Amino acid sequence: MSDAQSAAKAVSEARADKGAAPVKDNPPRKSGIAPYLYLVPSFVIFAVFLFYPFFKTIWLSLYKTNKLGQAKIFYGIGNYVDLFMSDWFRNSMVVTLVFVVIVVVGAMALGLITAVLCNKAFPGLRVFSTAYALPMAIASSSAAMIFQIMLHPSVGIVNKLLGLDINWLNDPKTALWCVALVTAWLNSGINFLYFSAGLGNIDETIYERASVDGANSWQQFVHLTLPGLSPIMFYTLVVNIIQAFQSFGQIKILTEGGPGEATNVIVYAIYRDAFFNYKFGAASAESVILFIIVMIITLIMFRIEKRGVRY
Repeated sequence: MSDAQSAAKAVSEARADKGAAPVKDNPPRKSGIAPYLYLVPSFVIFAVFLFYPFFKTIWLSLYKTNKLGQAKIFYGIGNYVDLFMSDWFRNSMVVTLVFVVIVVVGAMALGLITAVLCNKAFPGLRVFSTAYALPMAIASSSAAMIFQIMLHPSVGIVNKLLGLDINWLNDPKTALWCVALVTAWLNSGINFLYFSAGLGNIDETIYERASVDGANSWQQFVHLTLPGLSPIMFYTLVVNIIQAFQSFGQIKILTEGGPGEATNVIVYAIYRDAFFNYKFGAASAESVILFIIVMIITLIMFRIEKRGVRY
């Protein structure tokens, strides 16, 4: 019995000896609905800006619409059938997957390499760290306009430095790579911060013990650094995949989905169908398909998380 309970029992017995009623424990007060009222503003915001647009998109994907986006003719799954039967949409899905792979691999590799380089103290560390993290503070549209000048076939600095005469953004062989690498660079800044935080949480003594055992720098990186970063790498991988599927601004400015259909990713196809072709039903169906693709990939990744992530 605790001291507080013993004291309460003694007081109760003393009051009972004097003829007073024993002291009873106060029952816990019911909180009521007051705490839940604090959640109402959040639910209202989610309902207006998330749930309503989501279900409205699903509903519109089942209709043929007019130019104002109003549902006119019920079409069922016809919009989905038309999309999967069209060559341009199948090409768009392939382009999107290739684009996502290039962006995710490039952004994570660049973020990891720069974080490892800045993991040790050296003169000018803050300058390099700021430079590596800077892409996260640059708007995609601003970066795209700068790279548009850099990749210009006649006045661009890329051709000047390499001594080439390539129309980077108008060649189907190079356009997708250019847009993807620009996007990877834009996403590398936040990855640098994630990996830098992860490296800071790894105990330095394990590297000292590994050095005593004769492990070289590459062996330490593979067997110590990467396993220690696995939780951060998993989180970063999920975030980068979602961001890559949603990339739009740089594609709109650099290539507008061209040349031909070389950079026509699903997000840009949604924009083109909705605001140029006024096919809001088809655009809504494309949005639903994109949501399903991202959801399936995310669920698969969480399924395999326990196999490769060490906490």
